[in-house]
Amino acid sequence: MKLYKKAGNTLQILSFPSEDVEKGSYLLIEDLKAGRSMIVQVVDIQFANVPGVMEEFLRELSAEDRVEGEDFDPLDISSHILYVQDTRLLVCKIHGTLENGFLRFDGSWLPSRTHSRVRRLPVKRLVEMVGVGRRLPIQVGETMDGSRLTIDASSLDGKLNIITGKKGTGKSHFSKLLVLGLIDHGATVVVLDLNGEYVNLGFARDGSRNRYHKVIKVLKPRENFKVALSQIDLSIIMRILIHSLGLPETSAREFRRIWRFLEEKRRLTLHDLGEAIKNWNCNVHVRDALYSRYYALLRSELFTDNLAEAVFLERILGGMKRGGAIIIDLSDTSPSDRKIIVEYVLGKIQKALAQWRVRAVFLFAEEAHLYLRETYWDDIITRMRHFGLFTTFITNQPNTIKESIYRQADNIFLFNFVNEHDLEAISRASRADAETVISIVRDLPPHHCLILGEAVKDFPIVVKVRPMDIQTMGHTRLFFEDNIPKVHESPIKVHEAS
Repeated sequence: MKLYKKAGNTLQILSFPSEDVEKGSYLLIEDLKAGRSMIVQVVDIQFANVPGVMEEFLRELSAEDRVEGEDFDPLDISSHILYVQDTRLLVCKIHGTLENGFLRFDGSWLPSRTHSRVRRLPVKRLVEMVGVGRRLPIQVGETMDGSRLTIDASSLDGKLNIITGKKGTGKSHFSKLLVLGLIDHGATVVVLDLNGEYVNLGFARDGSRNRYHKVIKVLKPRENFKVALSQIDLSIIMRILIHSLGLPETSAREFRRIWRFLEEKRRLTLHDLGEAIKNWNCNVHVRDALYSRYYALLRSELFTDNLAEAVFLERILGGMKRGGAIIIDLSDTSPSDRKIIVEYVLGKIQKALAQWRVRAVFLFAEEAHLYLRETYWDDIITRMRHFGLFTTFITNQPNTIKESIYRQADNIFLFNFVNEHDLEAISRASRADAETVISIVRDLPPHHCLILGEAVKDFPIVVKVRPMDIQTMGHTRLFFEDNIPKVHESPIKVHEAS
């Protein structure tokens, strides 16, 4: 390989067919005279535009049509021409400089063409140089050269993370891997499980209980997840009414009076709340608005007057001193009920963090745009981060995440995308240039991920996500999978045209 051209942050390197280089590989350009090296990543592979190659192809095509016989090439010139025709041009992005054993994020200097040696840099060696995954390792899979890649759990601590890719590429599988890795290091995790994919994380593939079974609590609304009005703060119930059920401010003021009245009388139950609204001295339109929201709370079946069946979320969070996860199963809930439940859960988490019942919570939100109100996006990544709530968004619709969120993301885990609008959305991530993201992500096979951000010290790395011995529950149920009759296929004969 030889250094050919530099333009801005892009280097072009000539590579011969015998040199094994893939898109996403890292190269080390060693300037033997200057005594320092440049680290670059291959983002695209093209054929070298060698002058005369087009003419040579045209001569070959015309010769095939007109001339019959054997070629006579005593000097073996044709083999060299063919070698030149297959020469490749590697388009690379500069990521840093290695000088005297120290890594600097500097690409301002230019290596010598004549005194430089270009060789492949194994990802294992790169990871060792930059110190990825040393303290609290989470093994995520294998790199392109077959070495194991671990990221540091502390690189997710206090950070905003995004996992995105098209359907069927392995996003949810990767998020489960991160959830279990965080639990291994004693973290408290809450998962907003939209499709019921995380409910069996405590079971191995054969159905037996695994080592996570005792520290994973699955809460399903209407079944084992109900709350009593007496355990809810007024601030939380007001958030539910205003943001989830759209209660007008005038009606909200009357509801506050009713709530405080019932609190003083110690009669804060569903029945008493309904009776109080019915008999409250207020405008008829206000009463109707309050009563419609009251029935929405009843229909959600989240609330109960029976303290024996009520769940105290703060106690569960406080009991996970050595790590654990709460899975909120939202698979069988309506969109309106889903918003009520999420509003309640986030309010309780914020209260538990404010009271130091739990040190920090890692929140995993699947397709958050379906249940998180618009103002929550900025609230979660700014104010609630200071409380100790660290969020990971998982989505197959990257355009639903605002550009401001991408620009504040600390880690982005990208799976395959081919849609131009999706690629344009994710290319706005500030931690990698658009050309790197678009070029590599477009060609990623299923279950391969491009990792960007602090988890890999800002060196984009492609990894094949490792399998796990858990019931992932993320497979699509198919009708024809077991109903297709087996057909004994005979080999297809191809007849050459005469």
